[in-house]
Amino acid sequence: MATRGQVLIPIAITAVIVGVVGVLTIPADSKLAEVNFSNGTIKLDNITLNVQVAETDAQRTRGLMFQNQLPYNQGMIFVVNNEQVIPIWMLNMQFPLDIIWFDGNGNVVHIAKYVQPCQSAIQTVTCAVDNGGGKLAKYVLEVTAGFVSKFNITTNSKMQIISI
Repeated sequence: MATRGQVLIPIAITAVIVGVVGVLTIPADSKLAEVNFSNGTIKLDNITLNVQVAETDAQRTRGLMFQNQLPYNQGMIFVVNNEQVIPIWMLNMQFPLDIIWFDGNGNVVHIAKYVQPCQSAIQTVTCAVDNGGGKLAKYVLEVTAGFVSKFNITTNSKMQIISI
């Protein structure tokens, strides 16, 4: 019978290796301390938000990594060219988020509330990826956890892009 150490040590080593490989495969420009995002404005129901716009692969990979906070009147919007399943992971996040997926017409297709960050090497390996319920989306909005409940955002909510 294998001892606890004989089982846990290989698992820990594997987790660290996979985590390191994962971090090394992140595009180089998304690892920088500062990544420049353009700014835009959207309206979600009757709430106006200033958003950082992530529209390139590197920007979408970087997302809100390493940022310390996000006020309720701000967010980050991820934009893709065609509607698709858009996965979101919480690698190197510093705070939990509410995440909302929208179709090309601004209709909510999925909401994930209070998504927790993944910060340790082991969490990097097991960090959950939320794929928006497997539904097709063109936009994903990340906002501070609690936003959806505070402003009563539902699948009947509508996003209007003012500028991005």
